[in-house]
Amino acid sequence: MPDEVKPNVDEAPTHDAQLAADSIASGEEKAPTVDFDADYAAAQQFSVSEIDRTGEGSAAAEAATAPKYNVSKTEEVKTQAQPTGNPEDYADLAKEVGGSQTEGVTNVTDDLVKKALEKGERKN
Repeated sequence: MPDEVKPNVDEAPTHDAQLAADSIASGEEKAPTVDFDADYAAAQQFSVSEIDRTGEGSAAAEAATAPKYNVSKTEEVKTQAQPTGNPEDYADLAKEVGGSQTEGVTNVTDDLVKKALEKGERKN
């Protein structure tokens, strides 16, 4: 069932819309009607292209989206951290790095990194 459009001159966003609303309000022009059901049915016809109604559509889509390069499959690798040393070494290292709560940045030197690597490699 068509619905009649009732424009409001005060709510018209553009000058053209205001002129159209005035013309409809004065009776110079007929108010347009909108048939939502018919518009929806027409839109359904356009929502699927002709090629998609055949088997060619799926073949064309598959060809268009096929990868150009072979991608290797990923392999899941599980790692488990093993204890590598004395926990006291790490506590000492944390003190050396400077765990001050008031300092936001710590200077990390090459010697400090070397010392950390050495402590991490030690096995007791």
